[in-house]
Amino acid sequence: MKTISGISASPGVYIGKVFLYQEERLKVPKFKIGKDQIELEFSRLISASEKAKNELEAIKEAAKLMNVSENEIAMIDSHILMISDESFNGGIKTALSEKLLNVEWVFYEAIGVQIEKLNASQNLYMEERVSDLRDIAKRILNNLMFKERVKLTDLEKECIIVAHDLLPTDAIEMDKKNVKGIVLDVGGKTSHTAIIARAFEIPAVVGLFSITRSVKTGDDIIVDGTAGIVILDPDEETIKIYLEKIKRQEEIGLHLKSYVKKEAVTNDGKKITVAANIEVPQELESVKSHAADGIGLFRSEFLLLQSQLYNSEDQQFEVYKAILQDMGEKPVTIRTLDIGGDKIIPNYEEIRERNPLLGWRGIRFCLSSRTIFKKQLRALYRASIYGNLKIMVPMVSCIEEVDATLKMIEEIKLELMAKKQEFKDKIPVGIMIEVPSAVLAVEFLAKKVDFFSIGTNDLIQYTIAIDRGNEKIAYLYQMYHPALLRLIKMTIDAGKKAGIPVSLCGEMGGDPKAIIVLLGLGLEFFSMSPASIPLAKKVIRNVEVKEAEKIIDTIMQMGSGTEINSFVESWFNERFSGLI
Repeated sequence: MKTISGISASPGVYIGKVFLYQEERLKVPKFKIGKDQIELEFSRLISASEKAKNELEAIKEAAKLMNVSENEIAMIDSHILMISDESFNGGIKTALSEKLLNVEWVFYEAIGVQIEKLNASQNLYMEERVSDLRDIAKRILNNLMFKERVKLTDLEKECIIVAHDLLPTDAIEMDKKNVKGIVLDVGGKTSHTAIIARAFEIPAVVGLFSITRSVKTGDDIIVDGTAGIVILDPDEETIKIYLEKIKRQEEIGLHLKSYVKKEAVTNDGKKITVAANIEVPQELESVKSHAADGIGLFRSEFLLLQSQLYNSEDQQFEVYKAILQDMGEKPVTIRTLDIGGDKIIPNYEEIRERNPLLGWRGIRFCLSSRTIFKKQLRALYRASIYGNLKIMVPMVSCIEEVDATLKMIEEIKLELMAKKQEFKDKIPVGIMIEVPSAVLAVEFLAKKVDFFSIGTNDLIQYTIAIDRGNEKIAYLYQMYHPALLRLIKMTIDAGKKAGIPVSLCGEMGGDPKAIIVLLGLGLEFFSMSPASIPLAKKVIRNVEVKEAEKIIDTIMQMGSGTEINSFVESWFNERFSGLI
């Protein structure tokens, strides 16, 4: 028996047999061509790309018959758009002329450059989009080299797929009735495979490095997506323990489902809003199935992964329109581009800074990249007539940034009116509170904007002066640091005084123990991952605000985050014993 730890990508437990999914590694040929062959080679690429588009169209039609969500189908459409990128294809033709090498090799090299850029970003979300590029590249290269791909559509038995990686279209095509678990060498929580696994409630563990070298088809395996571990060749005692876990998991799942449709109202009658955070449109199905009160944070950075999207106002408009229509009357808060720092746009001139996390990022980047920012704002305002839109600006550190943003919004309204394009004039515009200077100026900022949203992930980082991606100082990343709790309290109080809503969209908002603390601080609007909503509602419905306020009275007298954490955990375990 062997236990291996990875990253929890989708919760749940399953005991079963391995299906080892390994595609043959492509050997891409490299040889010289003559100048008279350039056009022929390029035409081969266009033909292979067209065939790849047709394959994706066929997958899309099959997906519709399988009742796959519209958002997953939209992901296939995004792949089709990537294949049609004229600037990329134009670069291939130029490289053919300069290198005089066969198109397979030139294409392979060009894709490699794009993948390196994404991997070099040191941003998990950007790195995980590499699978999208690999998916498209493999399709086109297979067509150029007349190779047939292995498919997962006709699995005959229930199994746990073990693979180095699953391409997004592999995940959509696979026989989901027989796939009971997914285990991958690579990947993370925000990869498309992880999103699809969560949507279909398939336990998944990723980031296991070399699990494919340790198993063969037919081996016994346990996948524990909740704990982020897999167990190879489990013994009888371990199997018995996990059978009990599966039984308990089913009981808890059924119990929490009863909370999905319930309102988040405390025992003493306080109505709490519980919205969802999403990164890609594919998560909309989960938002609806978990009965979120709306979308409290849509991170629009996913648009940056396709150059034609951030370069095209019309295509951005279509994305925003689809999201707003899907959510109906429920509010949708779309955060404007939060890039720079550790988020690099593919094909965009790389920003080299000595300290990027304190540099040209968020609203700072947008205000100095007016063309990109105005395209996004125009697309957002044009889409506003299709739903209940709110616009949120990230990384605000001073009032001048708010003034400049509001001025630009007025400019784009005039531009839209000149073109006789319809839009809603009164769209709530808010800011993220994630920089200490914003908290200390919060009373002045409250006079300028319509709402606040506290981004605890960065607020913790900037308050404690800790790089949250640095494992050497991870112990300092404390969500119960006394300074952080005071900053949150200041923001909530200022919002209430000014009569504007205050939400919290950081990871802290989805932590059941932290929910108690935040209720005590006066927070009434939470935004979290959709899967966290049922448990959050259960906690909220089983506590009184005055209980939470008493906890705050106690912990505000403590000077240590460690002491506060210990107190909250002890109180929570005692108070919710038998409930969770």
